[in-house]
Amino acid sequence: MTIQTCDILISGGGIAGLSAAAAFGTAGFDVICVDPTPPVTSREADGADMRSTAMLQPARAMLKAAGIWNHLAPHAAPLQVMRIVDAGGTEPEARIVKDFDASDISDLPFGWNFPNYVLRREMLARLEALPNVDFRAGIGTTALFTRSKMAKVTLSDGSKIQTKLVIAADGRNSPMRRAAGITVTTKRYGQKALAFAVTHPIRHNNVSTEIHRTGGPFTLVPLPDFDGMPCSAVVWMDEGPKSKARLDMDINAFNDEMSVRSCHHFGPLTLASKRSIWPIISQTASALSAQRVALIAEAAHVVPPIGAQGLNMSLRDMAALLELAVARPEGLGDAEMLMAYDKARMSDIKLRVRGIDLLNRASQASSPAMRDMRAMGLNALYSMGPVRKTLMQMGLGVADKQT
Repeated sequence: MTIQTCDILISGGGIAGLSAAAAFGTAGFDVICVDPTPPVTSREADGADMRSTAMLQPARAMLKAAGIWNHLAPHAAPLQVMRIVDAGGTEPEARIVKDFDASDISDLPFGWNFPNYVLRREMLARLEALPNVDFRAGIGTTALFTRSKMAKVTLSDGSKIQTKLVIAADGRNSPMRRAAGITVTTKRYGQKALAFAVTHPIRHNNVSTEIHRTGGPFTLVPLPDFDGMPCSAVVWMDEGPKSKARLDMDINAFNDEMSVRSCHHFGPLTLASKRSIWPIISQTASALSAQRVALIAEAAHVVPPIGAQGLNMSLRDMAALLELAVARPEGLGDAEMLMAYDKARMSDIKLRVRGIDLLNRASQASSPAMRDMRAMGLNALYSMGPVRKTLMQMGLGVADKQT
């Protein structure tokens, strides 16, 4: 059997893998990207990913460079304000509301929100326009063999690829990470998250709202209108058994329960999509690379869906890796490049994973005393202007005013 060659093999065709394929392909590298599950690109199709992804400010520059942003912009819902609501009193109602406005630090919104199925659809359209990118749906990676000058990867269809660099973008259970012998540290919270879309009578006005009571945050993120009604994507984190019970709950009962949990912040909520569910964990790889292998996205780090950090951490991985590849293309995938990648990303990843872990544990608080402490902490942080601005800048990954 003839062994095909390429510059970069990307294992994983989720949003992170597709973004990486577009970024490296646009930069001129020959890329093969594989994923065992064909991407679902329609809202109503079986298996549709009903989550949404907020692309924060730094992501836009990379997506522009990759030729993706113009495809995405028509589908964007801007995120101008991040609202934190504490509803930890005796009744499920807002007792503290604090708005973090992007105008305090930037001329742009914090970011832009997109349904995941739209991201996949538009990213695939970009890949189809790149002659040096070969995307293979329904094919996964099964084996890895590396030497100092190259890697050979066996695919599930029996074919073999010889490449200079393997990018593992194949999720929290990454087969390429395991094949490379990289271990992970995992924390489990006993939570699951429900993801779905809702309509509501009160306009969101580009405000992303995170409501804290107990079990985990209830987050509403702006989406474009649906069927003439204001629409938001929801991630509802709670104890696993409670989330599983809600997954198949009668729609009318579900509408009532989620409206109460939202403190009726946008009026009564109406389910406007299928519901999906996934477990909440925090996970960090012991290293970001091995011989001829680089980990990005959930192969490298997993965090609870708080503060829109997940994919944006992944895009920072890609940006760091791409910068190193473009600066020294003759060293693509070699030890020097991969050591530099580890150094560039590991400290930031560990800091953000620890920070989000603390935020999630605070959001789970069930006792009145702990909920009161959470409310006091929110008040204290918000009241200190310099601290508030620093936290917003850290969340974005920017240090000064953007234009």
